[in-house]
Amino acid sequence: MNALGAAANKPHEELILVDAADRELGFLSKERCHRGSGRLHRAFSVFLFNSRGELLLQQRSAAKPLWPLHWANSCCSHPRRGESVESAVQRRLAEELALSAEVRFLYKFEYQASYGQVGSEHELCWVFAGFTDEEPRVDANEVAAWRHIAPAALSAEIADNPDIFTPWLKLEWAEIRAHHLPALAGLRPGGG
Repeated sequence: MNALGAAANKPHEELILVDAADRELGFLSKERCHRGSGRLHRAFSVFLFNSRGELLLQQRSAAKPLWPLHWANSCCSHPRRGESVESAVQRRLAEELALSAEVRFLYKFEYQASYGQVGSEHELCWVFAGFTDEEPRVDANEVAAWRHIAPAALSAEIADNPDIFTPWLKLEWAEIRAHHLPALAGLRPGGG
C-alpha cells in the first residue's frame, strides 16, 4: 500500500464529494479523493487566535502523505459522511489539539493543489476563526510542532519563505488578512 493509502485507511474516512456549489454528490474514500488531480470534496480550515491576537500554527506530521512537515493553520480536515462541518470542526480540534473553541464561519472557496507525484488536494473548503488561550496538547501522529505567531510576522514569513507553508494556508491567510482580520480583532475576548 502506498503512503497515501496507509495514512488514509482508517475507519469512517469516507469524504463528502461536492460540486462547485457545495451540493453533495456522493462519498469516496479519503485515499481516492486525493489521488491524481484529486476529486472535489468538502473540507474545512480553522484559524485560532489567542487574546494577544497571535495565530496558532501547526507543523504537519512527517507521516502526512501530503505536505509533511509544512506549516499550516491551527486545524484542517474533512467532515465525514453524515457529519456536519461544524461538528467535524469540534471533533478535529479535540482529536488533533485537545482544544475546544467557539468558532465563527468566515467564507468558503474551492482550490486545487498537487504535491509532486503523491497526490492532490481539490477541496471546497469552509474557513472558520475562533479564540482560545488554552495550550494545545497535540496528537503527535497529526502534528509535529506548534507555535503562536503575530499576523504581521506570519505575512512576512510567507513572503520570505513560502515553500514551508501549505498551499491552503497561503490562500486562506491572504483572504483573512485582506477581508476578515479587523473584524476578528473586535471579537477577541478583551479585545477591541
